[in-house]
Amino acid sequence: MTLKRLVLIFVLTPIAVLLAVSALFGSWQEPQFQSRLELYQTNIALQAQALRTEDSNHDNLQAIREAILGEQPLESATNQYEEARQSVQANLDKVNNKLAQLRSQPEITPIPPKPLPEVPPTTKTSKQGQQQLQQSLKQLQKLLAELDLRLGILQAQQGQTDKALKTWSKLEQRSNINPEFGETAAVLSGLWNNPPRLLPNAQQPIQKNLEGWFRSTALVQLYQLQQRQDALSAVKAAQQESAAQAVVKLAVIGTIPTLAALIGLIVLILLFAQRLLKGKASLLAQNADVPWSTPWDGETILQVFVIGFFFMGQVFVPLVLSLLPIPRPITDVRLQAFSVLVSYLLVASGALLVLYFSLKRFFPLPEFWFRFRFQDNWFLWGLGGYCAALPIVVVISLINQQLWQGQGGSNPLLQLALESRDGVALGIFFSTAAIAAPFFEEILFRGFLLPSLTRYLPVWGSILVSSLLFAIAHLSLSEILPLTALGIVLGVVYTRSRNLFAPMLLHSLWNSGTLLSLFVLGSN
Repeated sequence: MTLKRLVLIFVLTPIAVLLAVSALFGSWQEPQFQSRLELYQTNIALQAQALRTEDSNHDNLQAIREAILGEQPLESATNQYEEARQSVQANLDKVNNKLAQLRSQPEITPIPPKPLPEVPPTTKTSKQGQQQLQQSLKQLQKLLAELDLRLGILQAQQGQTDKALKTWSKLEQRSNINPEFGETAAVLSGLWNNPPRLLPNAQQPIQKNLEGWFRSTALVQLYQLQQRQDALSAVKAAQQESAAQAVVKLAVIGTIPTLAALIGLIVLILLFAQRLLKGKASLLAQNADVPWSTPWDGETILQVFVIGFFFMGQVFVPLVLSLLPIPRPITDVRLQAFSVLVSYLLVASGALLVLYFSLKRFFPLPEFWFRFRFQDNWFLWGLGGYCAALPIVVVISLINQQLWQGQGGSNPLLQLALESRDGVALGIFFSTAAIAAPFFEEILFRGFLLPSLTRYLPVWGSILVSSLLFAIAHLSLSEILPLTALGIVLGVVYTRSRNLFAPMLLHSLWNSGTLLSLFVLGSN
């Protein structure tokens, strides 16, 4: 065995595995993005339910509103916020317990000084672990306070004034919150108290610590008590305008994916029916058992992924970027978006160069390797695969949410895209997620990894293993199941079409749909 092979197999690969496991365990403590996304959608639904046809001619929008929101939108939103609060409180209790355990343990210096996986937070004993937990604690405390402010308003709007006052009173009594939240809770308690208590400068904390429907609802209550008719008319007019826009937003982010998922369900039924009726002559059976002719072995696969993908993405590129004289943290959203794009392009370029030099000695490659053909039915495979993936991944995601209960981490790009309000930044995020990512990841995972695995596994086994590695590569525990399901659909589309344009189109449509929803939600 050569020195190169020894270093690759027994040094670099174990380090890569340990660091990947460390990153996955680290994501276990982070909040899941899906929970925050659902609250954003709930907030838009609350804005939409405020639409009143008697105030303006919005008959069509009113019909859409009723179809989208149902009969009891306030009750549904309250249930959503109560569930979110319970999840945050449970995670807060866990973090407090872990911190108490760490503080009761002596500090241990890790030996030997080499990269080790982060152990689960219940057994972490380092100062770094305590700092990470302290940061999570502050984030959870802030989120809990925000939820209580909003939950009280929802309760008050449904006539549950005593319950709302109790919610705000408990918030005021908590010593671990920012004083601004306690002040806002006191203002809200005064507005809905009987008799009311108008605190001085009541408008300022409402404007600062509430947003959307919650802000306008509190301001309406304040202006009514202050008998400020001009201000009251202005906030009600703005509320109606926001409500009409919210209905359109919900229609966009709800109708298009629903129709695509319905088409996908029909496609799946037809494909499986065809498979049963036609057997090996069906589309699903096309190339299903035909492996690629692979001239390289597992060492080349490891070389591409350990050196080209992992060390480029997790070690080399971050190290190079850290040496650049760039002020940190980057606060400008355009610079954040540009930094994400540049980092991704550097990682992709490095990995593709390693891939090229690893395979160069095997040129010319056998037939069907890295195949791109415009004169083919790749468009139908890609579009059909996207529609078919929607109902599958949605079901898996619902199960996944129950398993993780709001934890497990998420792709940080999603949060940046959701909160961005800049058109240029959004365009850069779109370029990263909908163009660069599908091109690079499909070449690496479907173009190289999946066919290479057919040397050792049947085609279906190669699809499963490559899909699992595709999901793990995103380094978020909560995304492993949904991304594995998506990877399986991508793998099926590629093995049947034998054209990389097909999974690239599917991947691009998937990321574009996700970003479109985030852009619409984030524009609230």
